[in-house]
Amino acid sequence: MQFLYDHMYGLIDLSFWGYVLVSLVMLQVTVTGVTLYFHRDQAHRGVDLHPVLRHFFRFWLWMGTGMTTREWVAVHRKHHAKCETEEDPHSPVIFGLKKVLLEGAELYKAESTNPETLQKYARGCPDDWLENQLYYRHSYLGITIFVIAMLLMFGVAGVIMVAVQMSSMPLLAAGIINGVGHHTGYRNFETEDAATNIVPWGIFLGGEELHNNHHAFPSSAKFSMRSWEFDIGWMWLTLFSWAGLARVKKVAPKPVFEDEREQIDLETVRAVIVNRMHVLRDYTRSVTLPVFRNELSREGMRAGITRRARRLLVRRPQLLDDASRQRLRALLQRNPRLATVVEFRERLQALWEGAHVSNDRLITQLKEWCAQAEASGIKVLQDYARALRHYSLAST
Repeated sequence: MQFLYDHMYGLIDLSFWGYVLVSLVMLQVTVTGVTLYFHRDQAHRGVDLHPVLRHFFRFWLWMGTGMTTREWVAVHRKHHAKCETEEDPHSPVIFGLKKVLLEGAELYKAESTNPETLQKYARGCPDDWLENQLYYRHSYLGITIFVIAMLLMFGVAGVIMVAVQMSSMPLLAAGIINGVGHHTGYRNFETEDAATNIVPWGIFLGGEELHNNHHAFPSSAKFSMRSWEFDIGWMWLTLFSWAGLARVKKVAPKPVFEDEREQIDLETVRAVIVNRMHVLRDYTRSVTLPVFRNELSREGMRAGITRRARRLLVRRPQLLDDASRQRLRALLQRNPRLATVVEFRERLQALWEGAHVSNDRLITQLKEWCAQAEASGIKVLQDYARALRHYSLAST
């Protein structure tokens, strides 16, 4: 008993703020491991981490969370492939925000034990002795080692530190990112799913708060897109790259314009398709919203109604409920010019959303779209069609 009393504070006796600091550092290591190793390196192949970093994060996440690479990657890839459908492992659109927020870890665990999910979506994950005989087979052994180590080092305080560590991923990742990140926030890009950016400063969750940006460009190793957005995960990747511990493979494309380009050819089509998220965002800003504001100013609609109507026009139709679709149809019936620009937007999207067609057919379709837009009589649409001709691929 005297021994237990003498070591109730463990081998390392810290002040209150010392325990807080160590807990925050461990939490950030966990978050950094999830976003850099699980997410950007393994799930989307946007970056190649050095084997030293891969093995460190792999061991740390097994010990500190009990999660293994193939399970996390498989569930996440399925989320992207089946986003906002009945097969999505954790969509608040399907399950409701409350369930994903409070029971996100349970939804993840249920999907991670689905053998079909692992077989289909975990390809390319580590398949060595460590993964098969230790990490995957004995997922709870890591947590046991972690708890014992924390108790030995920090004693009674270690219990609280373990609780903070164990609850971090279920709450922050499974709950907030998968829940709030598909429910509330701002959107830079109108993706086919409901993903949002929770805040523009992705600090507390390694950059994962910039969730809409990620869904717009899943394979990009950098999540921040606007000049005022900050992705701390990208900061770490920059430092690791400088130290030779990481190699960035993919980042989101940036539109390139050539003033002298007028003829629509295969490069134009490819540039439009590669930059399709930017193309749609620019169409909304340059065409849809100006026509919308002009039409509604004539109707004298109230600000509240205007905001709701704007959302109907911007959001992808498949993300609207039946009542919203009816309101959208009524709005377009009252405003023919608005209906025209919405129709042109849908036809533009069809370039990359339709079935596979030949390059020649794609060129013809884009030429027809631009010619008809320029003949529409709607100035902002005419200007946009002329600007679309100048899209070019970035030089490599």
